Amino acid sequence: MATVRFTTALQSHVACPPATVVGATVREALDAYFGENPAVRGYVLDEQGTLRKHVTVFVDGEQMRNRELTSPIGEDAEVYVMQALSGG
Repeated sequence: MATVRFTTALQSHVACPPATVVGATVREALDAYFGENPAVRGYVLDEQGTLRKHVTVFVDGEQMRNRELTSPIGEDAEVYVMQALSGG
């Protein structure tokens, strides 16, 4: 099962403990996580269900380029969700 983790920045806004979930794609893993932790969904996805502008996802240490979240993941993948930093 894949492990989904969130940065401490997101954890300061909503409880989002690490969890192991089943999913063949990033979307499926996140949907499984949100099924157990529905309050987290709005911090990661917008009203249309797409990844929020300032959120990025890493899978096994590699930044995902596919913002559609359709990238396949391995059974024991590590999915890490973080807020992108901006400013100067």
